[in-house]
Amino acid sequence: MPRSTTLRLRGLWFQVHKWIGLSLAVLIIPISLSGAALVWHDWLDAAINPQRMAASGEARLGPAAYAAAARAALGPGDRIASIRFPGHGPVVVAAQRPGAARPVRTNVWLDPASGRVLDKASADAGPMRFIHILHGSLAVPGMGRTIVGWVGVFMFCSCLTGLWLWWPITGSLRRGWRWKRQNSTNANLHHQVGFWVLLPLAMLSFTGAWISFPGLFAAGPERPRPARTQPLEQTALTADQALAAAQRYATGAAVTVTWPTDQSSDWKLAFARDGSPAEVAVDDATGKVTPPRPPRRETKARLMRRLHDGTGLGPVWQTLIFLAGIIPAILAVTGIVMWLRSRGWRAALAKQRKAAGMAA
Repeated sequence: MPRSTTLRLRGLWFQVHKWIGLSLAVLIIPISLSGAALVWHDWLDAAINPQRMAASGEARLGPAAYAAAARAALGPGDRIASIRFPGHGPVVVAAQRPGAARPVRTNVWLDPASGRVLDKASADAGPMRFIHILHGSLAVPGMGRTIVGWVGVFMFCSCLTGLWLWWPITGSLRRGWRWKRQNSTNANLHHQVGFWVLLPLAMLSFTGAWISFPGLFAAGPERPRPARTQPLEQTALTADQALAAAQRYATGAAVTVTWPTDQSSDWKLAFARDGSPAEVAVDDATGKVTPPRPPRRETKARLMRRLHDGTGLGPVWQTLIFLAGIIPAILAVTGIVMWLRSRGWRAALAKQRKAAGMAA
């Protein structure tokens, strides 16, 4: 390619790269920093809410006893929807009474040894929930998810143009890896950090856009979200009886016990298993047990989400995407500084040329 054409293309990609960064910096910084924080969601949640992890011993009670203990902390008419069993102790999820103006789930954390209530909070409240909302929709109702998706698209474009701008015009590739490519520490930081984070940042941008626009990438139209179901107020079986009936199909420890609802009369009991959990259904009226299906093949949507948030991919990958979440904020700041400095020296140069012209 002729050098003149290369320089023209480089100037074009520079303008695209610059204006993507300048226009979206105010959005990129909160999205990237909140995403980096969510990589360590469990650790941060434990640090912010240590009272929820204050277990006095191992689990000794059945799910029915945990449900009864949680009911004492719930409002009148609230119904138990499920019990989760993470490592630190059971978490009871309850639905507000039918007809509530704004139905919101309530989480109740229990001591696994005694069933004592450790904490209670709305599922929509708390710092970690706010970070989730900020990352997924910038806390903007309605259009927020779409805005975040387009930020991912433009960030992916910025990665491609950034690679073009990093690539040395003359000399070998080793010149691109030199620290002092320019006289500005800020510019050198932008070039080097941007290059080394390029691949994971492009991956995060692409998977973020996929998550925001699933209908665009998946085969067929996006499925509408189903209406939220209402747990039954009275059940024929207790949670302990449902668990006992499902036990012969257990593949590991119980992970979740889900109550029957107004749309399904089945208890659903999930057990730990390599891959996806094994879910056993127990009909509340007849006691009929439906064995679990074979492990599901990982879908593209699930793979994209795991690549994006690092779930189940180990500490090395999590550290990598954490850095890829922190660094865009650094690139945004260094890019703005570079732009402001360029405006300064361009203005000074124009002033000198004007003075020289007047003198001539």
